[in-house]
Amino acid sequence: MTLISIVTSCLNEAENVAELHQRIKAQFEPGGPAADFAFEHIFLDNGSTDDTVARVKALAAADARVKLIVNARNFGHVRSPLHGMYQASGQAVICMASDLQDPPELIGQFIAHWRAGKLIALGVKPRSRETWAMAVLRRFYYRALGRMADVPLIANFTGFGLYDRSVVEIIRGMGDPYPYFRGVIAELGIDYATVEFEQPARVRGITKNNFYTLYDLGMLGLTSHSKLPLRLATMAGFALSALSLLVSLGYLVAKLLFWDFFTVGTAPIIIGLFFFGAVQLFFIGLVGEYVGAIHTQLSKRPLVVERERVNLPPGEALPRHSGEPRA
Repeated sequence: MTLISIVTSCLNEAENVAELHQRIKAQFEPGGPAADFAFEHIFLDNGSTDDTVARVKALAAADARVKLIVNARNFGHVRSPLHGMYQASGQAVICMASDLQDPPELIGQFIAHWRAGKLIALGVKPRSRETWAMAVLRRFYYRALGRMADVPLIANFTGFGLYDRSVVEIIRGMGDPYPYFRGVIAELGIDYATVEFEQPARVRGITKNNFYTLYDLGMLGLTSHSKLPLRLATMAGFALSALSLLVSLGYLVAKLLFWDFFTVGTAPIIIGLFFFGAVQLFFIGLVGEYVGAIHTQLSKRPLVVERERVNLPPGEALPRHSGEPRA
C-alpha cells in the first residue's frame, strides 16, 4: 500500500494529541476516505513542558504507526515542522498543526486531489473563528504583502496541506533553513489545488502564537519575497533630500527678502530633526531585517537537534559523553 506521512509539530499539546491521532487514524480505517493507503504519524515535540511526550509515547507503544521525535529545545514554529517533513518516508507528506484547528477530516480531499494528479493540495482558511481585530489585521497583511511580493502569494494558507514526495525533495534541495511556505509554494510555480475550510476555535489548551511569532512570520514573508521596502527606502531618501533642499532654499530666500522680520525659530528645526531621525531609524531597522534574513540563510545551523526518537530509524541526536555506554 502507498504510504502517506502525517507530520504534526506540537508544543504543550498533551490534551490534544490523543484525539488528533484518533481522528487521523479514522481517515485510514476501512470505510474511511483513505482506507486504501497506509500511513505513519510523526509527532515532533518542540520542547514541551507538560505531558505531551509521555502521551505520545503511550500512543506509539500501542500503535507502531505513531512515531516521535523529541527536540532538545524549542526550535520554533518553522524549523521543527520542516525537519519533520524531511524525516517522513511516505510518497506524500501531509503537514498539520496539533491543536485540532487543522481538521484531519480534510485528508480525504487532499488525497483525492493528489490522485487526480496534483502534486500539492493546500488547506486555506478564508473564514476563521477568531476575534474581529485579528481577522482584520490578517486580511490587511495578506493584501499588503500580496501587492508587494515578487510572486503571487497564497492567502489564508499556513502550511496545512499535502505535498508530493517530489515537492518535498525540491524544497529540501533549496536548502532554506527558514522558509516562508506561502511564498515557497508560489515560488515553485507548481500547479496546486486548494481546499477551503472554516478554521475552528481552539477547544483545549492555549495558542502558542503571540505577538513575536506573528511578527516573525510577517517579516519573514516580507523579507523573503519582496524587494519593494528596500526600493521604497531608496526613493524616500531621494524624495526627502529634495524636499529638504527646497525647504532650505525657501528659508534662505525668505530670510534674504525679509531680513528684519523673518525669524526661523527653533520649532521647525526640532520637528525636522525628529522627523528625519524617525525615518532613518525605520529604514535602518528594515535593512536590519533583511540582513538578519541573510544571516539565517548563511549560518548553516541544523534545523533541530534531536534528543530522542521513537519508532524511527536512528538519526542525529545530542552528543553523548565518550564513556557513556551505547544502547
